[in-house]
Amino acid sequence: MAYSPEIREAAKRLYLRRHTPDEIRDELALPNNRVVYYWADKYGWRDLLREEEVDEAIARRIVMLSDIQDKSGNQIKELDMLIEKHVKLKKQRLISEGHSFGSGSSSGSGSKSGNKGSGTKSTNGGERSGNDDKPRKGRKRKNDVSHLDAEDFGSWYASLFEYQKTMHENLHQRIRNILKSRQIGATYYFAGEAFEQAVLTGDPQIFLSASRSQAEVFRSYIIAIAQEFFEIELTGNPIVLHTKHGDAELRFLSTNSKTAQSYHGHVYVDEYFWIGKFDVLNKLASAMATHKNWRKTYFSTPSTKAHPAYSFWTGDHWRQGKPDREEVEFPTFNSMRDRGRLCPDKQWRFVVTIEDALAGGCGLFDIDELRDEYNGDDFANLFMCVFVDDADSVFKFSDLEKCMVDAARWQDHKPNTLRPFGNREVWLGYDPSRTRDNATLVVVAPGEKKGEKFRVFEKHYWRGLNFAHHVSEIQKVYSRYRVTYIGVDTTGIGAGVFDSISTLFPREATAIHYSVGSKTRLVLKMIDVIEGGRIEWDASHKDIAMSCLAIRRTTTDTGGAITFKASRDNATGHADVFFAIAHAVINEPLNYEHKRSSSWTMQH
Repeated sequence: MAYSPEIREAAKRLYLRRHTPDEIRDELALPNNRVVYYWADKYGWRDLLREEEVDEAIARRIVMLSDIQDKSGNQIKELDMLIEKHVKLKKQRLISEGHSFGSGSSSGSGSKSGNKGSGTKSTNGGERSGNDDKPRKGRKRKNDVSHLDAEDFGSWYASLFEYQKTMHENLHQRIRNILKSRQIGATYYFAGEAFEQAVLTGDPQIFLSASRSQAEVFRSYIIAIAQEFFEIELTGNPIVLHTKHGDAELRFLSTNSKTAQSYHGHVYVDEYFWIGKFDVLNKLASAMATHKNWRKTYFSTPSTKAHPAYSFWTGDHWRQGKPDREEVEFPTFNSMRDRGRLCPDKQWRFVVTIEDALAGGCGLFDIDELRDEYNGDDFANLFMCVFVDDADSVFKFSDLEKCMVDAARWQDHKPNTLRPFGNREVWLGYDPSRTRDNATLVVVAPGEKKGEKFRVFEKHYWRGLNFAHHVSEIQKVYSRYRVTYIGVDTTGIGAGVFDSISTLFPREATAIHYSVGSKTRLVLKMIDVIEGGRIEWDASHKDIAMSCLAIRRTTTDTGGAITFKASRDNATGHADVFFAIAHAVINEPLNYEHKRSSSWTMQH
């Protein structure tokens, strides 16, 4: 049987992502797995498949789970388990390298004195510490770290990569501003740093993230680090540490938290280029760290030049309105990659690209694989710290950031229940895969009450061309919601998906046939919805905003009509989630102020 080059290419990509031949057979609906083995031999796929280390696979999975908002109970458990395993592997690697636990210093020099005794091994401070005159009687105090000092953190410090040590060496900087690649262990480092500084100083530590779920990832890492490196079991939220300098609080907040401004301490602002209303956020962070001894640490992957924080990074915000500062030069991008630079505005800036991370000892990824997986623009943005220029985009980032909210405030949506949205209706939008990109399904809730916005509850990505698998997954989503509409792009394997969906759900399934006119209608509808501020999605779903920014205005091949384009043929499925949302939202008429003449409801 002859197979198309598209099928073979899809099989290759699945193979290089470590899918088994059986999984590839099922994904692509192949008659057997022998053809996969044959292709692997004939085209040398095995030679391209390098051995993946366990910690690399774990790190990659942690990144994926961290990006999921509204995690299920099993996903939360898996994330906690993986974080615990990730930290444990770091400790095991140190042991294999001959590092002796209980010795060394946080600066990598010096040695631990021999009179500490067994206090350093106490799980929660119940044993006698080196600073106590007599053992503690009665009930053990939770979160007791009063027996720890700087030398006890030598093992954790030894687990750091060189660029993480560079960040640590600049703890004395009042403002640290770090532009970083994805997947380089920033969360692990800052969690450990905050724990260390809380123990050694008694100072409160505050984490600000776009969403509550992302903030909780820091908490999970702190708990894992304390358990693995110090055999201390931490509890509580916030975590209150009993140190020799007094009680130190570690708080994990979303930017939507109404009580955030009432706390003070050292502040860590996570992914600040993806948080809306940066001016408000910056004032909040500054208010938390007004004490001259409090640090502010900003770290993020870049988004676009249109983001309000871009001028904060470049120094233009500092120059604004000050003629004497206009000619002041800041360090170059490349110089900031070289161990960072203290800039004229008193901010210490540091750039860590994925190449810098590799040079600094991080082996949790393969750059060549990432270059193959992502197109040039996406790779530059996500891994080389290059800002996206959205000047040619149909959408303005300022409009998109208004759509990014903390999903925790959606009190009527309970994602971990059997019926997350009760009996209220939702619409589904499906965009098919095209051999290299993702098939995407989104769950969108239309507004029922006046002023209520569209809300993107869920998004699902599936690779491969097995439309039967996609249909099965759509059925699972359908069973959890009261679905009244399913918009399906019938291009490619979308035709197979629609044939099945229209049989299963004839009243809900709607075919979307692409043409210049229909595509224009979809984009115009999304422009209306986004610019009108009538849609929301969780701020942690950065791919939605980037997908919207990929839409460009162009002309048809004949030059006779205006249309829109996006890079829909790369491995990330660029703009697929945009079109999936558009397929759902288009169920609302362009003239939405007039209700549809007919409607119906279906009870499950």
